[in-house]
Amino acid sequence: MPRSTPADRRRHALSLPPASARDTDAIALFLERLWAESGLARQTLASYRRDLDGLARWLDMRGQALESADRAALFDYLAERTRLGYAPRSNARLLSALRSFYAQLLRRGAITVDPAALLEAPKLGRSLPKALSESQVEALLAAPAIDDPAGLRDRAMLELMYATGLRVSELVSLPAAGLNLRQGVVRVTGKGSKERLVPLGEESQHWLQRYLDSARPHFAGQQTRSPLFLGPRSEALSRQQFWITLKTLAARAGVDPALVSPHGLRHSFATHLLNHGADLRALQMLLGHASLSTTQIYTLVATEGLKRLHQSHHPRA
Repeated sequence: MPRSTPADRRRHALSLPPASARDTDAIALFLERLWAESGLARQTLASYRRDLDGLARWLDMRGQALESADRAALFDYLAERTRLGYAPRSNARLLSALRSFYAQLLRRGAITVDPAALLEAPKLGRSLPKALSESQVEALLAAPAIDDPAGLRDRAMLELMYATGLRVSELVSLPAAGLNLRQGVVRVTGKGSKERLVPLGEESQHWLQRYLDSARPHFAGQQTRSPLFLGPRSEALSRQQFWITLKTLAARAGVDPALVSPHGLRHSFATHLLNHGADLRALQMLLGHASLSTTQIYTLVATEGLKRLHQSHHPRA
């Protein structure tokens, strides 16, 4: 059977009736308590909401409620998603949501048996982060037309992102007060509302100062306590707007837009630092990773680069 496309999956989801009011309330209560307990990022909570809503709608078609679903029903739903071509990573996130949801119900005494406890996670292959080469990054940084406010803003954003490895959500939500050019640092609020200080390089400080002096007043008007990077209506740029800008600049720079993404710039920051001898624990702090194991994947990227170098140039490779 051919794998379905994302459009097929969207049509399938839209064909299901809305979740019942009881299930919707149960999901809302779960997310409220989960946020209070763990402080998960808004994006993660939104993904959990979509995943649980999809399951609730599917169960409703079978006359079942979310809170009373058994293991067989959950297994059938995962099998249905696999048949429809959902990626293993998407199903793994769904399973994480299910485990958290039913574990919370069990703690509250709403259920006596956890139906998600014995479900197995889909096998996930280890995919290495895709980093741009240093020359590609240089071309990308030089792509904005800095003779107009928007271009100067875009150059400052790119320089900051490559200098600090910020997540795109951290970049677009960064308050103007979070930037301290005198001390050469930026205060970032990352996942779980955890703050970290990240140093700025001289080049990024130069472009940020130019943006603050010449471009930001054009967007901000009389505002002073708004996000650092603004759009035409003095509002914060969205992640989607930055993504579109990045793709446009990549094409202008002669870099394949398919290779360029906001997260790819973060990967490039980390990989290039490691290639130049950075300490792994220091990199963990700069990236805001809770666990060193998350950061260690970049050592695999560096190793793969060395292997390619060896194969290309060693006479007996």
